[in-house]
Amino acid sequence: GGLVEHYAGAFPLWLAPVQAIVLPITDRAKEYARQVRTELFDAGLRCESDERNEKIGAKIRDAQLKKIPFMLVVGDREAEARTVSVRSRREGDLGPAPLAAIRDRMLAMQAERAVGP
Repeated sequence: GGLVEHYAGAFPLWLAPVQAIVLPITDRAKEYARQVRTELFDAGLRCESDERNEKIGAKIRDAQLKKIPFMLVVGDREAEARTVSVRSRREGDLGPAPLAAIRDRMLAMQAERAVGP
């Protein structure tokens, strides 16, 4: 258990049981959220999707309590542009980013065993 105590459950990306969670804002965005989750999963990342009928603030709060390193918020705009709105556990709101860019950033962080976000 030394790692658990050291990180107090807030594991770096490469150690986190769930590395990212996709949070759809609307029912219409759920299909795109599934596509995002599948793309990240297929790339070798541990990713989930929160499709509960809760307000986005509640989903973000739950993900923060679970200490998930990346929260990827998706709505109609993101689905249309093939982007995700990125929230980092450490850095907060990072704004919109192309899905491929955030996937590549996460893979690089995992490969180099970076401590952030």
